[in-house]
Amino acid sequence: MSVESNESLTFYKYLCQKIGSEEIVRIRRLAFTISDLGEELKLITSGSQGEGLNIKGSDIDVMMIHPYLKVFQSEQEVNKGRHIPFIMNNEESPPCFAKLCLLNHPNHIHVNLSQEIMSCLQKSHLGYVLSSELFKLCFLNSNCFSASYCSKIHGPCISDINETNDLAICLKCDKWILQARPWICRARTRWPAPELIYKIISCGVLFVPIGCKGSINENIEWRISFSVAEKHLIFSFSHTQLLCYALLKIVLKEIVDTNEDLKSLLCSYFLKTLMFWILEETDTYAWRPENIIQCFMACLQRLLYCVRYSTLSHYFIPDNNLFYLRFNTIIKEKLITILTNLYGQGINCFASSYTLHDYKSQSYESTESLISRNSRFMQQILPTFCLIRRHVRVDRVLRLLYNFLHSSRTALSRILFALQISEVSMYVPEVRQNPNSSENKNRYYIYKHDLIHLVIGFNSDAVSGLLKLASFFYVHKNYGASLTVITYALQKYTDEKIYTRLFKQEIRFNPIQKHVLNLMKKEKLHTMIKTLAIFPFTFELESPLIPQELHLDVTRTPTSFYPLSFAHFLNFLCSYHLHDISSCRQSLQRLKHDHWTLSSGGTVVFEPESLNTMIFWGLCYQLMGETYLARETFREAAKQDRYNASSAASRLSSLTC
Repeated sequence: MSVESNESLTFYKYLCQKIGSEEIVRIRRLAFTISDLGEELKLITSGSQGEGLNIKGSDIDVMMIHPYLKVFQSEQEVNKGRHIPFIMNNEESPPCFAKLCLLNHPNHIHVNLSQEIMSCLQKSHLGYVLSSELFKLCFLNSNCFSASYCSKIHGPCISDINETNDLAICLKCDKWILQARPWICRARTRWPAPELIYKIISCGVLFVPIGCKGSINENIEWRISFSVAEKHLIFSFSHTQLLCYALLKIVLKEIVDTNEDLKSLLCSYFLKTLMFWILEETDTYAWRPENIIQCFMACLQRLLYCVRYSTLSHYFIPDNNLFYLRFNTIIKEKLITILTNLYGQGINCFASSYTLHDYKSQSYESTESLISRNSRFMQQILPTFCLIRRHVRVDRVLRLLYNFLHSSRTALSRILFALQISEVSMYVPEVRQNPNSSENKNRYYIYKHDLIHLVIGFNSDAVSGLLKLASFFYVHKNYGASLTVITYALQKYTDEKIYTRLFKQEIRFNPIQKHVLNLMKKEKLHTMIKTLAIFPFTFELESPLIPQELHLDVTRTPTSFYPLSFAHFLNFLCSYHLHDISSCRQSLQRLKHDHWTLSSGGTVVFEPESLNTMIFWGLCYQLMGETYLARETFREAAKQDRYNASSAASRLSSLTC
């Protein structure tokens, strides 16, 4: 084997360790796909995370298909149904954009048009058209979605404040549109395969609410989106091709974008389009691990060519040049200079990147130790499950169960379904069911219903599910059962446990965790997660599972608690009601140690966990009648609460009055 091939193989194995192996990518993709299946509304997870990548700057984009509004190419295609039909009109619109005209026909009387949709219609010479601008504003101002999404408009999406989670509410056309039909029979080598093309055209297209920048009709135009098709295409990439795509993303996000005047000039969508064209024009056989450096350099050279000549055709509708008027002369020359320098350096260009800076400085053995491999596997997988858990909805249980029974064809899919069913089950009791009912029979039914779901839920991780169960027993005044569960949870909270909140700080596993991962090398994924992982412990708004003493802390948003602190605080509460003062004081001392761990004495400062631990501490003093110490504790917590997000200030006020 040549020196170049050896270098490529070494680099390929290094990339599998840093970016993800084929197995890691498969698990990430399948986990998000299963998560989408569980939703009542039709959701499509895209972005880097949905594609199976998790590198610096990786985002998660979610597209929600509107359940009642549907797009048709002509009136003849409209069929009767519950949907409200819009006819696409691309006259006077650039390629890849269209206006959506409300069908005005006697057979389609729009009695179901909501006030919100009515407010998005705009009168034009085409009749009533759906304004993309008003459509986004309508959903931004509604209460339909989680507050974490509804912060700002980001392109066609409603985004969070950091623009890391994007939600695009889109409309679907079930047919493959006329403008993209030449793509079906376009001359190409072997990719994409005919069966993939057939699958793609059967998915139709989407329309996302954003117009062509600078167009006179920008506010009423919608962009034609091929996101579903593009996701299928990326899922068909070989691992070498996917890694080359990831390398282009790293070049963009970690090298090019560090230049302030070039930031956001290029985007991941351009790189995706570039990859599609390259793969369509090249022999699939060339994309092998032993050629990865050569393949990446060809991709970088093609990007340089596209920038130099300001041309990058849309993959499905080539009449749309994505680089048209994209660069001014000065910016273009600077970008060309940077890309030329990077190309000249070869893979040494990654020395200045965050993700791959250590390639030359470390000797990566092709046979990585089993301990290191298992550790890396968990480090790369757990962030995916953390992301999915952040978007848990309690109405997903039945749909997940249905798809588990009808769609899980592999052992891996069954494992991932089981994990997500456990996660969702843990949240089911947090939705009140007939809270005002006083019938004993109904209350008993709710009790059993909640208990069953919590028992299923504590299989989702090592500790958090158990603490929800302990809190359930506490609010039902079964203090003995609660203490039993707390004791069991604390016994499991040992040094090898992995608190996933730490992944935001990108720390490495400690030697004990690595050793245990090695001992579990033959265990299945779900066993490792439910044995070792501890996910952030959160109560939903007005959760019936939260102790009465903490109601003030879950009045505005769901609140996170440090699991160990919550266990010690709940232990205190149970002991307090059982008049066991000695145990109360022991729990108080443990809470002080927890606070030290979470603040300056420990390794990482977490909010709101550290603040909530201090509030636990103050509540303990208050219940024990030590008002002065409680007041001082709440005062210190309020001082540290920069955004007034906790209950510290209100608790201090109540003690001061």
